Amino acid sequence: MDNLTHSMAGWVLGQAGLKTESRKGLAALILGANMPDIDVFFGWVPWEPLSIHRGFTHGLVGGVLVMPPILAGLLLLLDRWQVGRGTVFRSGLEMRPWRLLALCYVGAITHPMLDVLTTYSVQLLSPFSSGWYHSDGLFIIDLWIWLFVGGAIFWSKRREKRGGAWRTPARTAIAVTLVYIAANLAISARAGADVRAWAGQRPVDAIFASPPPFYPWRRDMVWREAACYRRASYSPVAGLGSVGGCEPTGLDDPLVRRTIAGSASLHKFLKWSILPQARVERSGCDARVYVGDARYGPPGQSRLARETTLKTC
Repeated sequence: MDNLTHSMAGWVLGQAGLKTESRKGLAALILGANMPDIDVFFGWVPWEPLSIHRGFTHGLVGGVLVMPPILAGLLLLLDRWQVGRGTVFRSGLEMRPWRLLALCYVGAITHPMLDVLTTYSVQLLSPFSSGWYHSDGLFIIDLWIWLFVGGAIFWSKRREKRGGAWRTPARTAIAVTLVYIAANLAISARAGADVRAWAGQRPVDAIFASPPPFYPWRRDMVWREAACYRRASYSPVAGLGSVGGCEPTGLDDPLVRRTIAGSASLHKFLKWSILPQARVERSGCDARVYVGDARYGPPGQSRLARETTLKTC
């Protein structure tokens, strides 16, 4: 998900009371919740699990086990430097290193837990497995979570300044968010079951149920059936809508293979892509090749698609 949502996840846990466990507790929660996205700076490295976004740093090994002690160590060094300068901490809290480490772990684990709820997917078992995991419960940016979690944080901070019961709004927001997520997961599971029922005996796999930005109860469905992809819309009231025709993957086209073979960026994109799809538009001696991922629309219509122009004569 977006980094604002990740930051709010750590912040709301802090406002629920966890930030009082140690000095720099809130920083540990917020930075820990964002820390796995450091992999966006490592696309150039030769080690594939790290060079792929949502790979090693988002997994249970890299993101949840390895990185929190590094963050805790950096925060402890910062605190020691501040103490050496005579800094007076307004919170009045003591530095409790082991509790600070625990808060780094709590913040870190929220990141893959949120990301796995989207269709972008996460390599949870990296580097031991390159498999992608997703549960399709939330859009990549969920405005409703922004509203009620962000509102709860604001209300909690306001109460805190006035000496009121500041933990209650945050705890309420956490409970409401969990119910909201559970409801969305149930909708996606029902949508996937309806796709399988429509397919009958025909094998389907890689079913994705993407919630649109403003209507979290709806789903844009896409799935693989043999050598093609199909699409449909879904809502709990109307059920599965009209299923679209077979969209070929397009990867067997010689021009597509030539384009992929000559592009390092496309190689990386296809390592991330779960439903790769390509399309070629020919015009005289020019050919425009689109390579994208069917989760985010047909090639040429998706903002994630890569476009390459080739000379064919």
